[in-house]
Amino acid sequence: MQNHCAVPNCTSGISDPQPLFRFPHDPERSKKWVEKCQRRDLIDKSPDQLHRHYRLCGKHFESSLIDNGAQCTVLKDDAIPTIFDVPSQPQNGQVKRNKETTKDDETESKGRKKMKKSQDTDAAKADVQTDEEEEYREYLKSLFEVLVLLGEQNIPPTGPGDRKKDGLRESNFQALLDYRMNCGNEVLKKRYDVNQECCSSVQLSQLIEVCEKCIRSKLVEEVKQNGFFSLLTDDLVKISGEWHLPVFVRFVDQSNCQQERFCGFLSFEGDGDALAEKLLSEMTDEWGLDMEQCRGQAHSCTGTHFSKIKKISAKLIEKYPLAVVTLRSTRTLNVSLANGMVLSGVQLVMSTFKKIESFFSQSNLLQLELGHAILIFYPDKEDKANELKDICHTSWTRRHDAFDVAVEILEALLLCVDSVHDNEDMRWSDQVTHDALEISKALVDFEFVMALVVLKNVMTLTRAFGKNVQGEAPDAHFAATSLKAVLHSLKEVSDNIDVYHEFWNDEAVNLATAMEIPIKVPRSFLRKHHSESGTIQPDSYYKNNLSVPVVNHIINEMNELFSEDHLKSLRCLSLVPAVIEQHKSTEPEEESIQVFKNYIPNAGTLSAELHCWWVKWSKKGKGETFPSNIHETLQQADLKFFPNMLAVLRLIGILPTLALEDSCNVAYKRFKMYMENTPDKFKSKSLALLNMNYDVGFDLDSMVEVYMNTYPERGEVM
Repeated sequence: MQNHCAVPNCTSGISDPQPLFRFPHDPERSKKWVEKCQRRDLIDKSPDQLHRHYRLCGKHFESSLIDNGAQCTVLKDDAIPTIFDVPSQPQNGQVKRNKETTKDDETESKGRKKMKKSQDTDAAKADVQTDEEEEYREYLKSLFEVLVLLGEQNIPPTGPGDRKKDGLRESNFQALLDYRMNCGNEVLKKRYDVNQECCSSVQLSQLIEVCEKCIRSKLVEEVKQNGFFSLLTDDLVKISGEWHLPVFVRFVDQSNCQQERFCGFLSFEGDGDALAEKLLSEMTDEWGLDMEQCRGQAHSCTGTHFSKIKKISAKLIEKYPLAVVTLRSTRTLNVSLANGMVLSGVQLVMSTFKKIESFFSQSNLLQLELGHAILIFYPDKEDKANELKDICHTSWTRRHDAFDVAVEILEALLLCVDSVHDNEDMRWSDQVTHDALEISKALVDFEFVMALVVLKNVMTLTRAFGKNVQGEAPDAHFAATSLKAVLHSLKEVSDNIDVYHEFWNDEAVNLATAMEIPIKVPRSFLRKHHSESGTIQPDSYYKNNLSVPVVNHIINEMNELFSEDHLKSLRCLSLVPAVIEQHKSTEPEEESIQVFKNYIPNAGTLSAELHCWWVKWSKKGKGETFPSNIHETLQQADLKFFPNMLAVLRLIGILPTLALEDSCNVAYKRFKMYMENTPDKFKSKSLALLNMNYDVGFDLDSMVEVYMNTYPERGEVM
């Protein structure tokens, strides 16, 4: 759009600053504006083009037509420009000038002619510049259209095309531009005729950068409009050879629907407090997130990067104490706890789990092979065998009871992968047999067996709690009251670790003996402590380096993930009607809801409103349906009658611990699809943002505007 008045020779932007107003959308009014400002080159332009690209300043309107509000200056809906400095024309009967003119008169006359000629030239140049600017905008818009199309379909712009040109393969981006030119896009044709290319690699990078900037600004604007939010991160990913941290935000929108958005990747190069400061600075200063509004944080990470993530979380809490650390619902509690351990045995188990899931997801034939192996080890327990076979057709390595399942099928699993690796009937490819061998090597390592048995036994204490806290609202509400019992059980194990470890060691030794696995201390430990190798017994080693650290880690993590403020928020699930229906005899506890007293509209009426809310749902008749989760309850909280309840429910709705409805949980699914389906060499942190947020309401004109402001020198070269 223009940043100056469309009236020829108007000086409002130089000597007399004035507000600028868009041409109206209405065709009749737009036509009148064109007639009044005497621009013949604008006659053939559509009202839409005029509205987007041209402006008139305030000096051409009567003051009565302009409303100077507190926030902005606007025109009245029927405003027509009437004030123009147009020279008056000679009238009929005007007296002819005296032929005898003085030299001064002649000089003055020549000066006026010269000035008029100069003004006409300037006006013509302005018209040419306007046409060139509009043409350049249309050119940029075509480039952004193609880029957005590629991003939405997850097609890499720089990837190889299907055809060659002058002996070289074209990029996907250039191939689509060629297609548009062949279909008659004159703006692109003209650009190509002049420069022999439509878009250089440098400009493509700039376009991608601007695209990312515009999309993120829309996301951040959406978050700001809806108030409080939670910050979530996922496992680090490698893009262009560098580690990046994926960042999501969760909030409740104006329609009281829970939403989760992917905000982008943060470069994860560096260490310690400096890295934490850098990431927080980027989110606040560059992205524009208001971290004062952050009320929760959740992180999914593996042991390799666990300490770095912990420092980021601690720094966030230090600066923003209300950003409570919580569990993230996309991973089960037990899997999250295990992933966070830096112990070599535990990491061996978790990395092998990933290999197993990837291996058996390749083919139904591999799953059938595992099913046959399970039948061999459960010949007299058909029901148990069928149950395990059904479990193994799912993503069982992510289940709450993943470690229990692994112990039960371990022997069958080893038989299966060994059979695939032997490949006697030549059914499997070289890659499949190689993957089978890798899994087999891990399974016959005693460190793997011991770690798996320890995880199974310790995680039994947290399994029911984790399943409840990530289940339906009544289950999560119950879990909030049962944590004390879980921690008590873990403390009892810690206090008597010698006894418990003896049982775990016996179980692991018996399993290893049945599988003909040597019982020994890990080779990596022996290499580091060669002088002590003769005195270290496996039993003692695994107690000090596995059992004790696992129990201590779980106790510490449970205390951190489920702080008192987090538990109070979970107890507020007592507002969900399905929970009220279960406990009709008692009203929801006001004490837990008081944790949000600073964020509700009227704390003075909280008690009375809470009672009315309880009456509303506890008096429902039998057979009537009750909202059973936060998503459904948010739609039932009337702002007029229950403003406090709605405010509290909106705050609970952003808790990362609670699973989202499928309709609201698209961001994480898109993220996983992008990372799994995009080859490493084509992954782009900028285009990933576009691919996962293609439904965000950005527009091409705004992208063009940002590009021209960011790279103004590009518009000078056509």
